Amino acid sequence: MVSPRQIRAARALLGWSQQELADKAIVSLNALARLENGKVDSRISTLQAIEAALIKAGVEFLSAGQKGEGVRLLDPLV
Repeated sequence: MVSPRQIRAARALLGWSQQELADKAIVSLNALARLENGKVDSRISTLQAIEAALIKAGVEFLSAGQKGEGVRLLDPLV
């Protein structure tokens, strides 16, 4: 499952506001803001919707391993 930091980083890579991501993931802005701030444990369905919207936009999530968690934007030309 993706972390709040990865969600914020993915949004930054795409240049999306919280509102844009909330709209694309079909979740409330309030739920997304609380999730990104780590103020609440969100529903799995909310996290899955956010992750799916970001993946659809070309974001790849890198799991926490020896080098740490991260995100990257896939080449849209591939």
